[in-house]
Order: sequence, then structure tokens, then C-alpha cells
Amino acid sequence: MSRIHFVGGEKGGVGKSVLARVLSQWAIDRGLAVAGVDADESQGVLLRAYGEYTQGVDLSDVARADEILDRALGAERHVIVDLPARSARSLLSWFDSADVLSYAAELGVAISYWHVSDGGFASTAEIGGLLDGLGDKAQHVVVRNAGCSNDFSQLDASPTLAKLAELGGNVIDLPELDPAIMYKIDGSGCSFWAAAHSEQGEAALRLLERRRVKIWLERCYGQLALAPNASGA
Repeated sequence: MSRIHFVGGEKGGVGKSVLARVLSQWAIDRGLAVAGVDADESQGVLLRAYGEYTQGVDLSDVARADEILDRALGAERHVIVDLPARSARSLLSWFDSADVLSYAAELGVAISYWHVSDGGFASTAEIGGLLDGLGDKAQHVVVRNAGCSNDFSQLDASPTLAKLAELGGNVIDLPELDPAIMYKIDGSGCSFWAAAHSEQGEAALRLLERRRVKIWLERCYGQLALAPNASGA
């Protein structure tokens, strides 16, 4: 079946676009059909890096938001949705407008929600609210992003993870890539594949930098494998 991956985290700068790109590259590397949706108009990172597969969508426009489900129909594919910060209200409003999650299930489209977190209080509270709002209509994964924080004790001790367990969700860790390398990748707007393999051009990294990207991606994929129900692995 097709699967829609909503990649969220109400705070800005927690690494949503990094995970959206990792999920896109993971699917491409496995020969799976990919359709990206960049709903973060302020950044457009997914659109820059994976423009061949991605279109922009304004969540506040219901007709445009409907294109998210449209992209999952007709053929089996992974639809990766990079959500902007503070988008939960617009997203839940769209879901409610036509009972989208129930209808997706009727159509055979699975829903995953990836909650990217820096482990702080605001992030933890926002995850709890979305777990309440979406319930078991989505497969949930809390993503502890080591690129943003090395202290997740507040998240780990919170009732949020107990709620996640009740819903059959998973917790994974997004490993950190050397910030200087990530800075170069983001500056060039290239895909992670290009970062790991290109020897010439704007996306080109040095030999050992490319190797570090490859190793980092392998570690990311290992973490995705820990959430098979959400990744569709």
C-alpha cells in the first residue's frame, strides 16, 4: 500500500527537513516510488534537494492540502510531507474537514507521523498534544534528534512516551552529522545522495566528508529499521 509520512515538530529548527530528506533518500535507495510534499514555504529545503520528486503545498489552502492524499493514490508510493513549524492547527483542521485519516484507511493508504524533537519541554508537550489529536489513526514515531540536542532526559521521563507506547509507537534516534558538512549540504541544496557521491560541482565534498555522509546515512537507515510499522520497511 501507499504510505504518507508526515514529518513534524511544532518548534522550528528541530530537524524536520533533515528527517524528511533522510526518508526520501531511504525510499529512493530502495527503489521505492517517492512523492515529496514541501509544506514549509519559508524554507523549501525538500523542494530544493529533491525537486524532481517534490511539489509545494500550502496547508492553509484546503484544495492544495488535498493534493497530499491525491499523491498517494493510483500507484504504491511513499509520500513524504515536510511540515512547517506551528502547523498542527492547519493540519488537524484539514484532517477534520473530510475525516481524512479514516478515508485514507478506507483507500488503503497508511499514515505515519514522525515527531522530530529536541527533547525540550515545548517539543515534548507538542508531541503529547498530537498523540491525543491523532490517536491510533497514524503510526507514531518520536525522533530524538542528536543534531539538535544531547539531553533527552525530559522527554524520556515524560508521560508522552508512555502515551506513545500505548499507541504502539516507536522512539528512534537521528544521529548527528558533522555540522560543517551539513552546512555545506544545505548551502548547495543537494540531495544526500549527491553529497555522498558527487566528486565535482557545487555539491562536491572532500573524500572523507563524502564517506562520513555515507556512514551517517547508514546509521540513519538503521534507526528507521527500528520503526518498521511506520517506515513500511
